[in-house]
Amino acid sequence: MLALVQRVRRARVTVAGQELGAIGQGLLVLLCAERGDTLAQADKLLDKLLKLRIFSDEAGKMNRCVQDVDGRGSHGGLLLVSQFTLAADTSGGNRPSFGQAAAPDEGRRLYDYVVQQAAGRHSVVASGQFAADMQVELVNDGPITIPMRVAPPA
Repeated sequence: MLALVQRVRRARVTVAGQELGAIGQGLLVLLCAERGDTLAQADKLLDKLLKLRIFSDEAGKMNRCVQDVDGRGSHGGLLLVSQFTLAADTSGGNRPSFGQAAAPDEGRRLYDYVVQQAAGRHSVVASGQFAADMQVELVNDGPITIPMRVAPPA
């Protein structure tokens, strides 16, 4: 599974002018399931997201995760947005190929699973709409943007 993680001051996602999800300080996560990805990979990715230490502590070091973002136990937000284009292969020319992206039904299943599991493990979770034409607005904090890949077991 692929993710592009952005530390944000705030972010929101809309479809046709309707806000579907919004967070204050936290993580905007663009998610992509690739062919052959599993629920175990989705679980591992969520574990990494929740424990990713990219928020500053009192000394200014990136030692805090989204679960303790303000240092007093208050959670930051998680905004999860599906984005199959993270699987783009641009090596063959000017038009990207998306052959490595999971089939739509499987991509939806894995995305929905991550959203459901995140909501069960974290107090502030919002999401977009799978396969919709979404508009995502964000104020990147840092800026800090981190690509992540959870590969299948060897």
